[in-house]
Amino acid sequence: MNFTAIDFETANGFRGSACAIGAAKIRDGQLVATHYSLLQPPAGFDRFDPRNVAIHGITPDEVTSAPAFAEHFDDLAQFIGDDVVVAHNAGFDMGVIESGLEVSNRPIPHMEFACTLTLSRKNYRLASHALPSAAAEAGYVLRNHHNALEDAKAAAAIVVDVANRVAAESFDALLEASGMQRRVLEPREAGTYLSRPTRHAMTMPGVFDAKNGAVSADQLPDLIRWPNEGTNPPANDNADPKHPLYGQRVVFTGMMGLSRQDAKNKAAAHGAHTQSRIGASTTMLVIGDGIRPEELADIEHHPRLQQRKMRDVVERRRQGQNIVLVTEPEFLSMLNENWPHATLL
Repeated sequence: MNFTAIDFETANGFRGSACAIGAAKIRDGQLVATHYSLLQPPAGFDRFDPRNVAIHGITPDEVTSAPAFAEHFDDLAQFIGDDVVVAHNAGFDMGVIESGLEVSNRPIPHMEFACTLTLSRKNYRLASHALPSAAAEAGYVLRNHHNALEDAKAAAAIVVDVANRVAAESFDALLEASGMQRRVLEPREAGTYLSRPTRHAMTMPGVFDAKNGAVSADQLPDLIRWPNEGTNPPANDNADPKHPLYGQRVVFTGMMGLSRQDAKNKAAAHGAHTQSRIGASTTMLVIGDGIRPEELADIEHHPRLQQRKMRDVVERRRQGQNIVLVTEPEFLSMLNENWPHATLL
């Protein structure tokens, strides 16, 4: 059971803007080494979005003397060695590596990886598979979520716990028992091809540049979840009109235990009209990221509730638009036909 778990924090909504890296090396199911460093995001993509700072607490001043991402990557690669890499929502963390190297004009290395979010979905029965919830199921108390090293340790704990539950003696045996397989970041030379998130960021030159004061903080885009929004299926008009989702205009925000598209499909099956962004007709916002109902009491100041969609909802509610807030467990309760007991705020 040998692997390396990683986690990145980013300065802004472009995934290539890494400002911290944490890594935990596991040998025979035991933590044997750790790696942590603050990072200067690549030049031109180094502006710190206040929403990101509110989540991880890292400020521009703190990374002034930190190594640049491209310079530090060699140290990270040496720490990882030939290990398979794991992360919670690994597609994002591998995307940080890919986009960060692309905008730094560095080659992309061959790396094999697997996702602990998928591993959690395959093996745990949880209302939310966000990292704090999945780590708790694995017996790991994540006391400092969004510290890159602590998050990496939490991801590692999930792998080790699931391996014990399925009696897997190797990493690949664990994946096989979970119906998974290693994924691969394909190597390529610098400049030969740009990934979709990087190409999208390139269409907005200067937007993420710390030297560009022409773009206000509230205009900074969030591209991290952009590829995963999915399509909006037609509402099922034959659904039970008494169901709390029937007729609602629903928007989703944050990471959930099921894919965004799956969530939209299930909501539409109950008669909801799903939307990709908050609008004048929106009546319900479903919130992921492991947010609990009691955390919605102070949505204006909660550090984990500062995404653009949440800020937009706060302002619209202040102006009188009736938008119901629903946490992921409450949404899943509705889907499981336990909806009379769901609390709608």
